[in-house]
Parts: sequence; C-alpha cells; structure tokens
Amino acid sequence: MKETRSPDGAVHEKCILVRALESSDMDAFAEIMSLPGVRRGTLSVGYRSPEQLAAWYERRLKSGVNVCAIIDGRVVGHAGLEVHRPSRAHCAHMGLAVHDAYHGRGVGSALLQGLIDCADGSLGLRRIDLTVFSDNAPAIALYRKFGFVEEGYSRGFALRDGILADVLHMARLVEAPRLQTI
Repeated sequence: MKETRSPDGAVHEKCILVRALESSDMDAFAEIMSLPGVRRGTLSVGYRSPEQLAAWYERRLKSGVNVCAIIDGRVVGHAGLEVHRPSRAHCAHMGLAVHDAYHGRGVGSALLQGLIDCADGSLGLRRIDLTVFSDNAPAIALYRKFGFVEEGYSRGFALRDGILADVLHMARLVEAPRLQTI
C-alpha cells in the first residue's frame, strides 16, 4: 500500500496490485512501452503494436514470468524474468518498465518484490541479472534497495536517442539455503 495526499491534505491509501500479465493487457502494455520516459529509460524498442507484444509475450511464457502492476484498474507497469538455458537454470534476466505518470509511487518496488518472491519461492532461482543505463539513477537506486550490485560497465552498449549510451550490469545472488538436520 502506498499513501497519497489529496489536494485537501487528506491521506489515502492506494493499493498496487501485482498479478500475472495477461493477453488482455497487451494494449496497455503497448501504451507503456511507447511512452517517452519508458523508451528513454529502458533498453527496449518502443512503438511496438499490441500484436507484436502479444507474440513476444507468448514466447516469453515458455521461459519466464511476466507480471504487471495495477492501480485503480489501470495497468501502470510491467516486469519480467526470462529464465536461462538448462546449464544456467538457476539464473534469470530481468526487465522492468513503469508508466511515465506513475514514477515515484512504489510501482517499481511492488513489481520487483513480486518478481523476487516468485524467483525465490517458486522458481528456486539463485541469480537475477539486469542491464540498466548508467545514468538512470532512480532505477539503479531501486535495484540496490533489493540487493542488486554492480558487476560491470559497458561503454557504448546501446543506441539511445541516436547516441551510444553506457550501461551497468547488475545482479542479485542468493546463497543456497543450508539443509537442516534433525
């Protein structure tokens, strides 16, 4: 839950629901992925149609988990894990996008917590990695808050606004739980 204040100063709680992304969410997902802030802040190609995203989503269902955040019935964010090949089945690569109008409202934290809960509790993943533009300070702070650390830096990694941009490679590694003996 996230507290908000109305213009009269009253405090209200906004519920952020995190649930599985569904095929019926593709229009809202396409809208989010085409927003200026999302296009600039992620390594995703913007301006994809709902049909293109639906095809992408169907491929991702076979090897990962995709969730969305809902506020007042509106899809306001997406996050996904793509699980790696068998020799790296303990790992997944993560992506996250929040609607431009909902930054700073806890949406990214809710999405990331949902993915980590799934990764740790259901999938048994030990490592989640991601790539983030090196100048995206809010995203880097969010990832650090959830235990991600910088593992590398790549210069000129991706084209953004016609200019080669640098990225950080970050990961969260969870040690294997120890077996309890009786």
